[in-house]
Amino acid sequence: MASYQFELPSDAIAQQPCAGRDGSRLLHCSRSGGRVAHRNFTQLAEVLEAGDLLIVNDTRVLSARLSARREGSGGRVEVLLVEPLADGCWAALVRPSARLRPGARVVLEQRGTEGRASGPVLVIGAQRGDGSREVRCEQGELGEIAARWGEPPLPPYIDRSDGPRAEDSERYQTIFAREPGAVAAPTAGLHFSPQGVAELTRCGVEIAPVTLHVGPGTFQPVRSQRLDAHSMHSERYRVPAETSRRIAECEARRGRVIAVGTTACRSLESWHRLGRPADGGWRTTDLFLRPGHGATMDLALLTNFHLPASTLIVLVASFIGREQTLHLYRQAAEEGYRFYSYGDAMLIL
Repeated sequence: MASYQFELPSDAIAQQPCAGRDGSRLLHCSRSGGRVAHRNFTQLAEVLEAGDLLIVNDTRVLSARLSARREGSGGRVEVLLVEPLADGCWAALVRPSARLRPGARVVLEQRGTEGRASGPVLVIGAQRGDGSREVRCEQGELGEIAARWGEPPLPPYIDRSDGPRAEDSERYQTIFAREPGAVAAPTAGLHFSPQGVAELTRCGVEIAPVTLHVGPGTFQPVRSQRLDAHSMHSERYRVPAETSRRIAECEARRGRVIAVGTTACRSLESWHRLGRPADGGWRTTDLFLRPGHGATMDLALLTNFHLPASTLIVLVASFIGREQTLHLYRQAAEEGYRFYSYGDAMLIL
């Protein structure tokens, strides 16, 4: 994946959100002629047209990162919840997993109480095929326990050596967040403010939700040299029946359907390839959009600037090609754009 690498100064990685949600910048790229315009995100309503439809991901990020101590030895353990399982257990990434045999017990602790763990007890179970572990809580439902004891699972490139800040609990959620289940934010949605949404609505732009619960695999790099050899992580998604109807209406009036983020894009394309089922049911997708194998649905894309050699930057390249993508990333870096989760946005129309 050397062909999707790029140089980025460390100070270009946004370490905190803008003062206002829509205070970010917006790089506007035209697919038809390759034209580029540098705007502010507050100008989005000027770029879009009445009748356009924005599709946002309404997943809500869990307080999925849990700190614990091993019962007896007191060794530190980190548990990152991934998804609930049918038997009341959760799939979780556990560190250090190799030292914890099935049946090991760990006691939750909160930041600032290191060495005095006195919280609920988690039991570490068997390893699953994807490397995660089965984990259950002895004192209640683990999702509810995490809401009280967990922290937002900020990505590793956001430096929080002393733990997430109070603002992260709010700003690492989009204003559309409704359905708990993600371990990473659908970051393109972080730019929207209530005032901005009201302005878009006033201008005749519609907004409708899908849900895709973002998993930890979203940060994993593509390690194979051939893109078609990469196995994509699987995630749960649904396209509500009302959203299906509004997409059909948008297409009938020749409006543009704009996926807000790579997760919304993958949800829509997966749904489209299944024949657009209108039941609003939950499904799974491991779709890997890449040049030559891009979206067959007519979509535009609003997205952030992504990690090198990631499936996310490859998805962007499926819209505008690898060379154009890397050219725009280099240009964005030169123009002082902020990268990654708390960074600026790119609109591909």
